[in-house]
Amino acid sequence: MVGRLLGYLMVCWPPEQSIAELAEALLASRSAIAGAVSALENLGLVRRSRAAGERMDRVSIDRTSRRAYGFDVSEYEEQGELAREGLEVLADAPIERRAVLLEFAAFADFLVERLPQLEQEWNERRQALRDSGQIAAHPTHAPREEDKG
Repeated sequence: MVGRLLGYLMVCWPPEQSIAELAEALLASRSAIAGAVSALENLGLVRRSRAAGERMDRVSIDRTSRRAYGFDVSEYEEQGELAREGLEVLADAPIERRAVLLEFAAFADFLVERLPQLEQEWNERRQALRDSGQIAAHPTHAPREEDKG
């Protein structure tokens, strides 16, 4: 359900959908949708919002989240620390036994170092794409049926 929901949110119009709208579109129960929304919120991929005067949340892809684009280094920092803790436990072991942890710690450190640079490069490229009209700065919203007329 999480994958179906994420895929639908990437193509639906308007880009903000209520739980009821998502359940209807995906032929799923509201509780299944709510659970999937919670999982995606925890991953930083979607956000809930509520328009003034509305009593229900609307769910959409969070295009501002560093986690959504994979640029949040905190997870890699934690993984590197975990690998280093394992290396402390195996401090007297031969390098062959520590090889996986050594490589994993080095890879995590590499990502922590490189991700900020990649994020900056992406932001520059995204701005160039926006400036050229190849991608929209922010999605524009089509009027809902209930908002027409």
